[in-house]
Amino acid sequence: MATHEQLESTSSRPALDPTTSKDVASSTTQKAKSAQAGVAPTTIHIGTRKSALAMIQTDMVLKALKKAHPADQYEYEVHAMSTMGDKNQITALHNFGAKSLWTHELEAGLLEGRLDIIVHSLKDMPTQLPPKCTIGCIMEREDPRDAVVMKASLNYKSLAELPAGSVVGTSSVRRSAQVKRKYPHLKFKDVRGNVGTRLSKLDAEDGEYACLILAAAGLIRMDLGGRITQYLDSKTTGGGLLHAVGQGALGIEIREGDEKILDVLRPLVDHDSTLAGTAERSLMRTLEGGCSVPIGVETTWIEKGKMLMKAIVVSLDGTESVEAERLDEILTTKDADEFGWRLAQDLVEKGASKILDAINLNRQVIAEGGGA
Repeated sequence: MATHEQLESTSSRPALDPTTSKDVASSTTQKAKSAQAGVAPTTIHIGTRKSALAMIQTDMVLKALKKAHPADQYEYEVHAMSTMGDKNQITALHNFGAKSLWTHELEAGLLEGRLDIIVHSLKDMPTQLPPKCTIGCIMEREDPRDAVVMKASLNYKSLAELPAGSVVGTSSVRRSAQVKRKYPHLKFKDVRGNVGTRLSKLDAEDGEYACLILAAAGLIRMDLGGRITQYLDSKTTGGGLLHAVGQGALGIEIREGDEKILDVLRPLVDHDSTLAGTAERSLMRTLEGGCSVPIGVETTWIEKGKMLMKAIVVSLDGTESVEAERLDEILTTKDADEFGWRLAQDLVEKGASKILDAINLNRQVIAEGGGA
């Protein structure tokens, strides 16, 4: 397995735009109160993407921080920006070949000191972070499963009900590969854009999509849970679907060694979500996987301290797959990291490397202009 390449720095960095929301007004009020008390509050600069979902998730973090700390101790300034992944809505995600398209510009602001924390969907974070960057907190996880959203005008409720030739919209090769494995009669087409844009494309009268597969967590957080017609997991009748590494969890990135910010974030840390996220990211790191590789996981707590993780690697056409699972006592992040590594080794021993090598070769051919 190849060694992860270091993420490159960029010399052209977009400016971070402070939001002009009620949070800034609230921040001003806090400053006034603190001034009256003779103590200047510390300003914490929060970075995020500009998408509607990212802003909702950042607001969740902001509310948690305000609840955890006295109003006169800190003030918060949110900086939202469009990343490479947001700007390019044409290129299929699997052709980017890296997760840094969602994080790279924000990390530049973090390393330069313009930001103190960055709010990410954990599934969008590369398993190999840039030097001097680290995960300072993983918050309580929302439902990590994938979900089917059917076209509003159709009466179907599940993938199994769709007739042959129906078009499933997804930007994830992990999702399409696993669904192809169980439903080879369906067709798949890339769909980009934020959640609202994707739903508009789905429901368009002349739209080609019969359904979309999206993360349940994002739909729930956007108050769109009512659109979910089927949840997908390993127990799904007719064929399961394992979710993405870190899906449903929020990861907060900070500068390595920033003890002040670590103390600020400590009340937001969720123990079980941190252990699950650590194990899943260890597995992906060992397999050298990214958002463009069909690696699915499913992590559950059988009882206190007992973690069961299932994992799958699937070929792009869904015809080949390798599965493995492990159950063990996981009490610390060290336990979780080793657990993920061991499960990855189980997959390798069963032939996962062959599938991953073929996928990487296919991506290289496309990058060199030798494929469609």
